[in-house]
Amino acid sequence: MGHKGKTGLAHFVAAASYSKQGFVAAFKYESAFRQELALAVIGFILARFIAETTTQFLFLVLPLMLLLLTELLNSAVEAVVDRFGSEDHELSGRTKDMGSAAVFVASCMAGLSWIVILYGRFA
Repeated sequence: MGHKGKTGLAHFVAAASYSKQGFVAAFKYESAFRQELALAVIGFILARFIAETTTQFLFLVLPLMLLLLTELLNSAVEAVVDRFGSEDHELSGRTKDMGSAAVFVASCMAGLSWIVILYGRFA
């Protein structure tokens, strides 16, 4: 039945269960997600020591969370594309390329944020 028709706390619990399944699947099947998760964990720890203010901390960790979010969505899109066929198709390739580009943009945002904070901190 899923979480459709459920309300309140029951809906929240069911939705959280599906979210957990999504995290487990991403960790199990997506090496890029595992690598980015490791980077994010290290980044969260380093941010605690590098950031001088709450704002700096947020500018360090939120882009890492955005990177994880983007990778999850990219992996979901790729799974759907693969589900509907393994043959080469222009739209399938374009879709996967755009998902990859989104991950690249999120990576650049995270990198830029870290560079700016570190430059200001240690300059």
